[in-house]
Amino acid sequence: MTIYQYQSLKRFFSIGMILAALMVACTDHPEPDTSLPSHHIAASEQLTIPAQVALPSNVPSGTSRVATYYARGVQKYKAREKADSNPVTYEWVFVAPEADLYDATNANVGTHFAGPSWQLTGSNALIVGQPYSPPKTASQDPNSIDWLLLMPKSGITPTGIFQDVDYIQRIATRGGKAPATPPASATATVDVPYTTVYRFSKMNP
Repeated sequence: MTIYQYQSLKRFFSIGMILAALMVACTDHPEPDTSLPSHHIAASEQLTIPAQVALPSNVPSGTSRVATYYARGVQKYKAREKADSNPVTYEWVFVAPEADLYDATNANVGTHFAGPSWQLTGSNALIVGQPYSPPKTASQDPNSIDWLLLMPKSGITPTGIFQDVDYIQRIATRGGKAPATPPASATATVDVPYTTVYRFSKMNP
């Protein structure tokens, strides 16, 4: 083997080793899966919360987060006759949410349903919410349902992990709005997919 051949072969193997190292480096750091609940929960921590749905300052003690869940499901709507319409026309009215709840480990931990209610599977943890008067809402996306700040429903004591919760926030919403096209009949229903992050917080003593 000549010196030229030896040097060419050496360069070939050096380039091959560099390319192999680059391939290993790329596979060692795969792109994050943006569909995972954990990704959405982590991303929600970087959001700026509008003043309309921000937690009260509760001076001097402040507030503490009790739990955070990612929800994936549907917002259910049904048709209703529009008042004073002649000929009769219909509009969509909200019925209830129906969604699964996930924690930061991507585990399915419970459900969200009419009330609005949040219940964790395999425990006695249940909380039912109600709006403030006037409602505390913020529209961040014209194609998605509003962000909300709710309180526990009067007369229904939260249980389990929710027992000390004073505030419920719905943030980072995607989808869920009623269709722009009105219903064609009085019996029409529709389930609109949505995702969101729910935060549960308490006032510090």
